[in-house]
Amino acid sequence: MKSSPLHICTLLVVGLLYAPPTRAALTNLDIARQLNQAFVETADKVIPSVVVISVHKRPVEFTDPDAETDAPRNRSQEENEESMGSGSGVIIRKEGFIVTNRHVVEDADRVEVRLKDGRKFAAIVRGVDVQSDIAVLKIEATNLPVANLADTTKTRVGEFAIAIGAPFQFDYSVTFGHVSAKSRENVIPRYFGGAIYDQDYIQTDANINPGNSGGPLVNIEGEVIGINTIIRGLNTGIGFAIPANLVREISDQLITNGKFTRAWLGVSIVALADDDRFRELVPGVKSGVVVRAILPDGPAARSDLRPSDIIIAVEDHPVSTPQELRNEVRNKKIGAPIKLTIHRAGKQTQIEIRPGEWMQSPPARPILVNSESPRTNTPVRLGLEVKALTEELADRFSVPSADIGVIVVSVETDSVAQRNGIQPGDIITAINQEPIGTPRRFREALNVADFKRGVVVNLTSGRTARFEILKAQD
Repeated sequence: MKSSPLHICTLLVVGLLYAPPTRAALTNLDIARQLNQAFVETADKVIPSVVVISVHKRPVEFTDPDAETDAPRNRSQEENEESMGSGSGVIIRKEGFIVTNRHVVEDADRVEVRLKDGRKFAAIVRGVDVQSDIAVLKIEATNLPVANLADTTKTRVGEFAIAIGAPFQFDYSVTFGHVSAKSRENVIPRYFGGAIYDQDYIQTDANINPGNSGGPLVNIEGEVIGINTIIRGLNTGIGFAIPANLVREISDQLITNGKFTRAWLGVSIVALADDDRFRELVPGVKSGVVVRAILPDGPAARSDLRPSDIIIAVEDHPVSTPQELRNEVRNKKIGAPIKLTIHRAGKQTQIEIRPGEWMQSPPARPILVNSESPRTNTPVRLGLEVKALTEELADRFSVPSADIGVIVVSVETDSVAQRNGIQPGDIITAINQEPIGTPRRFREALNVADFKRGVVVNLTSGRTARFEILKAQD
């Protein structure tokens, strides 16, 4: 008898339902054992590529200021010994290139690297990047075990994170936790006096202590997702690692060129989401990065970018935070044009800018100076007086006479203008993004301005272009 298709399907289903299981159901203990084994295998995989770094520093020669000669004073045996520090590192190329933190090897006279197999090597510092706190060492060895750097754009908050290093000189310690957060900002400047270039970090609750610096933070696959760099106190469960994508970008240049060249625009910026006062004035814009000031002699000063512009994309890649903007610009070619999409005066447009090489911290803003005879000639009590910019006034306030705008000649104490940082010698160039060339045009612009909502005042302070928002309730 010929079987129907329905009959055949029924027999297959019944056979599957009553067939003996090919593998016994896993118990909770079985699952725990598998997870336990996964951690063990990850550690076994990564540890051979982790190194212990010893740093030797010669003591400073002391002299007696009251002595007749500059001969060094007698030192104790302890003072004659070299001071030592330690840290961790990870091998990133089999030819002997190792990445660690810059602060681990800073000011070292001699650096020694010890591998897991016990071999020791003298290391030279191939290059350091102070801004990111990354350093690359080179040892004379080949066919070394190499760690794989992960693509940290795929790293997820909540996944396992394993830290390996030498905390308190306890070599090859392994701790685990999770990725607590990504894209943490303003971490390093807190500890290094603001000298470090802003970048983002991976936050982890894996236990990190002194000596872990420079060592890897890895995922359950044994890929390095970051280089452990800093902790917030001891036993707090808050540590930070430099993301592997940034480590790869910087270490490649340090190996090739001995330095990392960082592109920048030369602007002071803030996320639109964090600027409540300005966001109220641009209701049609949902996100972006507000240009608060343009620094003198920077790339932006030579472009069409203006204070109060909102940058919403770099080369068509959307940006909504200062860090996203920096990340997009950082690896651009110095001097090559890039396209910024901006929002200005209610319209979206595109401008071209040529990034320059990143400079150290820009000069501080001048200290506010009060006027001896404050008064105002504006229809709203802003507490300032402006005049046409003449050569005489330019000389008096040491500003370029070729600038277009009106010059502030006096500012009242505790006025709206003073509380917003406006001072004598500032040149007001625009009101609500409309150019201002004469005192009359300045007064006309203020007559139609809504000070309850807020007025955007573009100005040049010293050689820095910036903007302020003036409101009547200030």
